Amino acid sequence: MLPTFPHAGRAYAYDPAAPLDISLPLAPGLAGQPNCFWAEPLEINTIRVGNFVGSVALGGSTNYRRVHVTPHGNGTHTECYGHISPDSAATLNQCLRRFLFVAQVVSVAPRTQPNGDLVVMLADVQAALPPGPLPQALVLRTLPNAPAKRQHHYSGTNPTYCEPALAHWLVAQNVQHWLLDLPSVDREEDAGQLLAHHAFWRYPQQPRCGATITELIFVPDEVTDGLYLLNIQITSLEMDASPSKPVLYALA
Repeated sequence: MLPTFPHAGRAYAYDPAAPLDISLPLAPGLAGQPNCFWAEPLEINTIRVGNFVGSVALGGSTNYRRVHVTPHGNGTHTECYGHISPDSAATLNQCLRRFLFVAQVVSVAPRTQPNGDLVVMLADVQAALPPGPLPQALVLRTLPNAPAKRQHHYSGTNPTYCEPALAHWLVAQNVQHWLLDLPSVDREEDAGQLLAHHAFWRYPQQPRCGATITELIFVPDEVTDGLYLLNIQITSLEMDASPSKPVLYALA
């Protein structure tokens, strides 16, 4: 018998042996990796101490390496309101205390604005959603869903972003976790306003400490729009963001 997860007054079955990974892998260099906000590419360096070399291939007893990563720029990452707060205690590891949620996957094409920007609009998201209340998490897939998203270099390209009204509406719907296949919910360069970030976290007026934003995911075409069980996996790094591995499970 498959395990179940409760939502909206009923128990949904899911198969833990059939995960749908919507994260992007992290590997050294720029080839095959997404990159944004002018982040240095991820680096993995072999540690050498005296006669010890942390590489089995080079004769060492174990692989022992140092990783240099910029969570906001190197790939799939989850962030909390600490991203826009001076409070060093506002870390993702402290804010995200639960890891399983029911999520709605929805696909929306952005609209071209008079200034040429591509923006995901609230009205289009609302039109694409089924009637009724939303679950705790929303997974937003932008269209067209080109595989090139997996390795796109976004820096300096003014990529697609979301209108702030969408963030305000998600808060009103009590959506706690917002996941999307873009480098940011906000415009790449907006004079530091970060309107959608501020709106979603209600910062600084009433910070939503448990709310998260996960950016640079990729939802394959075979994952159809609908309800899923979402598992957000992070590191225990005491920082505003962490590389993450969101995984979906089909619900029945």
